[in-house]
Amino acid sequence: MSRVTGLRERWNDLIPGAAELADDLVERYCAPGRKAFRDQYLQRVLDALGTLDQLSADPTAVYLAAWFHQAVHTPGDHTVADAEASAELAAEKLPAYGVTAARTAEVARLVLLTGARPPVDPDSAPDPNADVLLDAVNATMADPEYAVQAAELRRDSDDRGTTVKQRHALVGALLERPIYRTQLARDRFDVKARANLKREFAVLDGEIPAPWRGWQRAALIGVVLIGPLLAALASFGALDIPWEASARTNSGPPGLPVLLCVVALGTIPLLYRFARRNGRPAKVVTGAVTAAAAVALLIAVLRIPATTPSNGPGGRVPLVVFALTLLVLSGIAAFVSASLGGPVPTADRGPVLAGVAAAVVIVLLAVFVAEPVGRSYLLQSNERITGSAGSEAPAPRSELDGRIAWVSPSTSLRAEAVSTAVATRYGIAISRQTGTIEMLDPATGEVRWKHTRSDVDVRPKLAATGDGRLLLVNFDRLGYLLLDASTGRRAPGRWPRDRDNTLEYADPLLTGEQVSKGSDKLRGVNEKGGTRWTFEPGRCTTISAAATTDTAVAFLNHSCGKQPDEAVGLDLKTGKELWRRSNQWSDGDQLTIDGLLIGLESPSEGQHTVTGVEARTGEVKWRWDVPEAWACGSRLARAGRQVVLLDCPSKAAQRTAVVATVLDGETGRMAWQRTVTAQFGIRSKITADGRVVSLTDARGDCVLTVLSESGQRQVTLPEDVVCARGLQTIGNQVLVSGPDTIIALR
Repeated sequence: MSRVTGLRERWNDLIPGAAELADDLVERYCAPGRKAFRDQYLQRVLDALGTLDQLSADPTAVYLAAWFHQAVHTPGDHTVADAEASAELAAEKLPAYGVTAARTAEVARLVLLTGARPPVDPDSAPDPNADVLLDAVNATMADPEYAVQAAELRRDSDDRGTTVKQRHALVGALLERPIYRTQLARDRFDVKARANLKREFAVLDGEIPAPWRGWQRAALIGVVLIGPLLAALASFGALDIPWEASARTNSGPPGLPVLLCVVALGTIPLLYRFARRNGRPAKVVTGAVTAAAAVALLIAVLRIPATTPSNGPGGRVPLVVFALTLLVLSGIAAFVSASLGGPVPTADRGPVLAGVAAAVVIVLLAVFVAEPVGRSYLLQSNERITGSAGSEAPAPRSELDGRIAWVSPSTSLRAEAVSTAVATRYGIAISRQTGTIEMLDPATGEVRWKHTRSDVDVRPKLAATGDGRLLLVNFDRLGYLLLDASTGRRAPGRWPRDRDNTLEYADPLLTGEQVSKGSDKLRGVNEKGGTRWTFEPGRCTTISAAATTDTAVAFLNHSCGKQPDEAVGLDLKTGKELWRRSNQWSDGDQLTIDGLLIGLESPSEGQHTVTGVEARTGEVKWRWDVPEAWACGSRLARAGRQVVLLDCPSKAAQRTAVVATVLDGETGRMAWQRTVTAQFGIRSKITADGRVVSLTDARGDCVLTVLSESGQRQVTLPEDVVCARGLQTIGNQVLVSGPDTIIALR
């Protein structure tokens, strides 16, 4: 009753003689069914006006608006509708008590503004009456009894869940922007109002059903758990891998990897514990772990070996750097989690999924980003490329008159260097025992470029591909690399490929893989290193292959059951099977000329034929029968568009005579044939124009034997030639070896 009496006294001071209107308004605020905006609320608004009214232009209008602004109230969130109804009530009642039309209109305007609650705009035109009224209304948020008012607002609707969500959104918005318009209100009420609103926001946050509440912190904790675990695994994987490439294996004590593995495992419970806590101690601990990991990472980076011709970073480097990076990332995640505050994430659906998703993302990043980046780093940091790009340089024709065209610079080459030389469009590629590839100018022998790897100490195997534009290099323990034959730089793509894959055919690229004993796979590979297709013939089957520009032919050797060996034609782009036939090819490399596959067949015991097969269809285009008397096992080689067949004329002449037969690759017709007194062994080579050449050591002299359509001739080579190291043909150019050089014959 005292509160009601106090309200009436305030009204009498405002409009004397209007007791009936005062009773009506007081009854509205004190109605038994009203749960919010009761008479206590009106008292607080009027009290706040008592400290702010001097800032208004029309204090009477402001007080009247305060009395009327919640005179009409419907339970629930109907603020705008309540303000509109209350403004209509003021416009209806006030004129009867002598209030002027202008003041009545101002009161109605102000009441409407309490429903709209426009946000504070410092650039808007001054509106003293509205600023004072809205600040007085919002001053109730700073009252010590605000918690009671907030509870009344939440009980003011039958749909409590909706009301709580609406209040949660409203309070959150209030906390994110200025609450008061006047400086006086900010000084008096802002700090207390924000403290009350934060407490209400926490209460509302706890009442809202939120299966995803805390997902951010749960995701960070997921990183905290998986990061150190992956770091420990990376450290463990670095145990037997050297820090420096020249060490090859880790012969010293485990040292850093063991320590790093133990530390990583130890940080899991430590970071997990403090990532779930709040406050300064948690931040200090997680920050200290992060700083220690960052310092260790910096030290590791500073100690990475510099690349030299004989040394560079070993495989341990990216693993240790990756492990330390994960520890830094985990420490940061733990620090952020401790800084977020709030309740510890529960086992609800949202936090669990967020934690698992964060862990999965880290694992995927490690597998699909960190691992390729580490591999690429090792490839790049251990390679040195000197020289410059060259233009296309076809090999000149050696006339083989016994003179020397050029001698390469001394490169300490071993015996295999000449025999493994490969022709490309840009020169002659050779490999050295130190893991170095050199590209020689075919006209001068000068080194155009040199590609050196400090993580390889054995001779790489070379093969030209991409129509001579690219060089495929097989490094032991590293795998295949594809180099640009013009520059020596690695070609873009997904190289290196698996080092255990076998190269079945170089141009176009076909690789093989033995998954288990006798269960080979054949793969078509593009120049980017990607697999076009995989052909799997089944168990107990080994594969060899050859290819033309559009077709791959797989030769299947079945070792189980009675299934006969087969040849299968496959589309080069898709791997689709085109044809299948019984395989009567003799073991050995088959030749391809244009679209034909050419090789030796044995249709019956003692019978041999050179057969040309259309690779696309499997149809036999021509056959050339090998005489039955020939007894040395025919050897085929390609010479441009011709096929050269070497054999001996009889068993009696195995060591004294050789038959050289040249066939047209398109028709199988014999172009010429010569039988000469000579011994052509496995070191014989064939030039592109069909000349058969070999070296013989004759009483200390190195003799070059040349067999061609015009007959046989022999030339004694200069003393600089080391006869025992053999020779190689690059197109029509013939190469031999010096003591530590390569020699091109004129």
